[in-house]
Amino acid sequence: MSRITPCLWFKDQAEEAARFYCSILPDSHVDAVHRATVDSPGPKVGDVLLVEFTLAGQKMQALNGGMDAEYGLAVSMSFGARDQAELDRVWDGLLAGGAAQQCGWLADRYGLNWQIVPENMGKILADPAKSRAAMAEVFKMVKIDIATIEKAVANA
Repeated sequence: MSRITPCLWFKDQAEEAARFYCSILPDSHVDAVHRATVDSPGPKVGDVLLVEFTLAGQKMQALNGGMDAEYGLAVSMSFGARDQAELDRVWDGLLAGGAAQQCGWLADRYGLNWQIVPENMGKILADPAKSRAAMAEVFKMVKIDIATIEKAVANA
């Protein structure tokens, strides 16, 4: 069991965001919703303070911090899709209300950055010839097209 649990900061949408993410990604569910027992600069007594949830098998937390905090590109969530149908479904779901970026990246409606890539991308990147061929194609894409990457890798 991992001793590190990523914690996402929200002004006051922690439960909404956790349920949104869980509705899109497989093997995801809300585990617990904790309410504030004292007033704070963020949540007041009875408001949602912390949500514990599992996102694609990874334990996560969402915290209502009471003020806006922006996510940056330095930290993102990476999801490895099993096939194009899963990639399309996850991409489209997370993109709703967000913004597409280059190379399989998007920012969701909460500003969190995601990489939606084939699950075998790490294996492809480990082989220099395959990596060069795959990345030449990825740099041309917004949403990833797995068949195009597979074709480039097969021809490498």
